[in-house]
Amino acid sequence: MAHPPTETHHPRRVEHLGIWSAGALKFKAYSILAEGSAIGDDMVALAQSILLEDVVPRAQHEGESNDLGFVFVHPGALGLTISVHWWCQGSVLCQHNYRRVYGATAPLDTRDRPVIACVWELALINAEQEAWRATMMGPVPDPQAYLNRPAGLETV
Repeated sequence: MAHPPTETHHPRRVEHLGIWSAGALKFKAYSILAEGSAIGDDMVALAQSILLEDVVPRAQHEGESNDLGFVFVHPGALGLTISVHWWCQGSVLCQHNYRRVYGATAPLDTRDRPVIACVWELALINAEQEAWRATMMGPVPDPQAYLNRPAGLETV
């Protein structure tokens, strides 16, 4: 059985893009930048429209939202990923992914291709999980402390 090719790890830069609001939800926003890539205004606008049009209704439908989460815009080597995560039920992380290969006119269907995240994105997800545990899962949850605690990663 042949194994698919693996990729050599090269660190990618992480930038904190501030706090974004969508309805009642507040998100810590990040970019993850592959070498030679940059975040364009069109990517930010797309990410913010995904928050409002796709994520807010999904969070309302899921229910029990903590109204906090994080989003990252990741122009990778093969395409663009916008991944939105929000917390519900005090300890459950929900996810909505948008993935589009460069040159494609439509995003990939995430139901047919159930990708969670790449290795660079997983590092950021883990850092956010640690921030959530430290600020929201103690005796006195502190939403502002969570929002004020960026992942603290310069590279992943």
